[in-house]
Amino acid sequence: MTAFFVTGTDTEIGKTAITAGLTHLAGSLGLRSAAVKPLAAGQDMVNNRWVNEDVLRLQAAVNIELTDAQVGPLQLRTPCAPHIAAKLEGITIEPAALLAAVQRTLGLCDIGFVEGVGGFRVPLTAGWDTADMATDLDLPVILVVGMRLGCINHALLTAEAIESRGLRMAGWVANAVDPSMAYVEDNLAALSARLNAPCWGQVPRLPDPNPAAVAAHLSLSALRVALENA
Repeated sequence: MTAFFVTGTDTEIGKTAITAGLTHLAGSLGLRSAAVKPLAAGQDMVNNRWVNEDVLRLQAAVNIELTDAQVGPLQLRTPCAPHIAAKLEGITIEPAALLAAVQRTLGLCDIGFVEGVGGFRVPLTAGWDTADMATDLDLPVILVVGMRLGCINHALLTAEAIESRGLRMAGWVANAVDPSMAYVEDNLAALSARLNAPCWGQVPRLPDPNPAAVAAHLSLSALRVALENA
């Protein structure tokens, strides 16, 4: 089994869409492909059951049978920072249990993508955040860069944080979040020159960012190289 940890430069920059696209792309290689979002905050009542939109999007991208509990082991109701949501709901986030749940799901596939929460360092419980989760899982990291003003600074700082944990950045994806962003190509050039990892794709604003539509803008060759180097 090969797996990657997907993080982002911030929250609301398209990590889930990119993770679902990568999962779909890997499935096109004939691999049993899965995605996991260990912790998701924010649920809605749909057809008499509580669901998390991100978890459902990832579940729709996998090509093996996985329950929403296997894709999203810990789902909180309140749409806010996870440690705050957990406190409000009287839930204790147990690192060992969460990591074990992730590993169980990854054990069912050939390739897996583990999506973090928000940016790279989001508190989860006392003394443990999403950077610690990535370190404990010891997976190469894919960085989703939300293309908007300030993205270069955010991307470089995140890359430094990833490297400081002794993790390898396998690649990065540029995801358009601000359709009016000026000088996009110049920003992409600056990122390419400064990030010590290959770009896995540039995803534009899509009217329907479903897994197949996103995957069409991701690099199959970059994924193949990453698999060879895993």
